[in-house]
Amino acid sequence: MQSQENVLPIEGASRVIAREDRRIGSILAAQGKLGAQDIERVLQLQQSQGLRFGEAALRVGLITQDDLQSALAKQYDFPHLLPGTGGISTEIVVAYEPFHPRAEELRALRTQLSIRWSNAGVRHRVLAIVSPGPGEGRSYVAANLAAVFSQLGERTLLIDADLRAPRQHRIFDVPDRIGLSAILAGRADRSAVVPVPQFGTLSLLPAGARPPNPQELLSRRALAGLLQELRTEFDVIFIDTPPATRYADAQSVTFQAGSAMVLARRNHTRLADTAGVVRQLSDTGARILGTVLNAF
Repeated sequence: MQSQENVLPIEGASRVIAREDRRIGSILAAQGKLGAQDIERVLQLQQSQGLRFGEAALRVGLITQDDLQSALAKQYDFPHLLPGTGGISTEIVVAYEPFHPRAEELRALRTQLSIRWSNAGVRHRVLAIVSPGPGEGRSYVAANLAAVFSQLGERTLLIDADLRAPRQHRIFDVPDRIGLSAILAGRADRSAVVPVPQFGTLSLLPAGARPPNPQELLSRRALAGLLQELRTEFDVIFIDTPPATRYADAQSVTFQAGSAMVLARRNHTRLADTAGVVRQLSDTGARILGTVLNAF
């Protein structure tokens, strides 16, 4: 009797296996794409022609390429969204078009950042995304970087510190009634951070209501204290900022973050403006991890 107490019952084991079933056919069935008879047809073709299950289902015409990509993403814990499903903006190219060249470039940027952080021995990674002027892609790059780091399983936080023209709440379709501005003003706490369930380990702190004194709020010690607390909860934190040549907000944020990445847009950003922003941020004592040329 003693030895039997350590044996997992067969019924219990089967339930565990069912919950962890990552086969493509099971995923497609759970998503309502295939019924029992459909699966039999696919299995017959699969066995007769030596195909993978997904390829056979495509051949039979029971699923689309998007259906297959979605199932593969589910199988490998890789967030993948289909157009028209949910309110998240299609700007998140790494989720809507994970095999697009832009998505590959963003993953390459993720790799470069990870290597530089590793070489510098940085444990708590906080990065301000800065660019000289408007329309240069700060919010786009910040949002997609947050998404690709969450795809690694990293506990990722995206903070919208553009208290003048915030966009991240619209990109990720989350409420912005309470956000960073309320926390810095002492009217809210970290419960303003909201998870983005479509991306698993990704959370967003929206900008919140637009205050009359964004520069003063971002210069308070409250931001430093907030980042210090959040560093213990997240593996990587990205901070979206306003245009650096128009406002001093980006300098304040970069000083508190400790590091920044400067973004320029091809055929849009003046070289002198980019060089000037790099000098200004360097004067804060922050580490400039690099300058990225945005061609999107």
